[in-house]
Amino acid sequence: MKAIAIRTACGLAFLAAVLLCVAGLSAGEPPEFSWRPAPASLPEPVGAVVHVCNTDELFRAVATSPPKATILIADGVYSMPRCLVVRTDGLVLRSRSQDRSRVVLDGKEHQLGELLALTACRDVTIADLTVRNVRWNGIKINSETNVQNVLIRNCVIHNIWQRGVKGVKVPPENRDTVRPTGCRIEHCLFYNDRPKQLADDPADTAENFDGNYLGGIDVMYARDWVIADNIFWNIRGRTGTARGAVFLWFEAENCVVERNIIVDCDSGICFGNAHRPADVPIHAVRCVARHNFLARVPENGILAFHTRDCRIEHNTVHDPASKLGRLIRAGGENDGLHVVGNLLDGPRPAIESTSKMRFEKNAVGKFTHLFVDAARGDLRLREPLPGDPGAQMPTASGSRQRE
Repeated sequence: MKAIAIRTACGLAFLAAVLLCVAGLSAGEPPEFSWRPAPASLPEPVGAVVHVCNTDELFRAVATSPPKATILIADGVYSMPRCLVVRTDGLVLRSRSQDRSRVVLDGKEHQLGELLALTACRDVTIADLTVRNVRWNGIKINSETNVQNVLIRNCVIHNIWQRGVKGVKVPPENRDTVRPTGCRIEHCLFYNDRPKQLADDPADTAENFDGNYLGGIDVMYARDWVIADNIFWNIRGRTGTARGAVFLWFEAENCVVERNIIVDCDSGICFGNAHRPADVPIHAVRCVARHNFLARVPENGILAFHTRDCRIEHNTVHDPASKLGRLIRAGGENDGLHVVGNLLDGPRPAIESTSKMRFEKNAVGKFTHLFVDAARGDLRLREPLPGDPGAQMPTASGSRQRE
């Protein structure tokens, strides 16, 4: 393994940086989800390794490292003076300690609109770090520049006031060839300390979105994405109508959203929405939401709107006091939608579509007493459901009911 140092004496500089930053380190992550096991560590770096200890070194390393290099960031809080743009194929950007709470890229001091962006690159990995205090996008994928096969793993996305991860619109002239394909977001924690306020984002005003232009992951034209094993907590708009914790639309294809936990967010998993421009024939095709836990998602739990051949299967949604009754909601055109084996602790699915759809083997009723800890989003069952509704629901012992 070849090591590269941005400065010749990183030892003393590293120690000084740590001592300067220790007082400002993240106080830790919310304890509400400590019941979830930690993910396995990434393998040791292969190829060139670059050690950085401060923001100048970080920007220099990202700009000059060769393809497939690994940049290891020393523990500390890094006040980011501008957006960090990755343009190198195969670059790995991760914390040296592999503790995501101890390397913090912070946009607060300079009121950044965007903190980390990917442009014209492929096979990039961002792992084991925190991105926080950003007005607009925490991690932005500039999809129109042909960004492919990105891995975002074991990161904290904290107090981002538009989108934690954003994949932008792709122009029609090269949409089929440059749309973001094969990306994966896994084992990340997306959370905000409080609902959004108008002061958090000058672009979100009382005259347009009224403080609700907010979401976790929002990607257009995604193809073959996997969004798995993440936690989304407290992503709420000023008046309670924020966008989805996971929002895939504008011709998303063959995407899988699985084993995520979504708690106290205005909206959960959204395949599409009611807004469909004239040049967008469908919002989601052959996308799957499965084995997710959602608790208290009042605007929409799992939404399918203008989709084709999508599946919503074996999810658990806990919201017995839901005013809108949208634990699962189907609207617009949804030919081939299959909703099967879900457990709904609250109202039955809201069907606002006349398309050909299948709803089967879904359990609807009062199940709160059967969950391990609904307040913390632990919707594993203490014991299998009475009878056999057909849902493959995880129990605290790890067993599942038969389908």
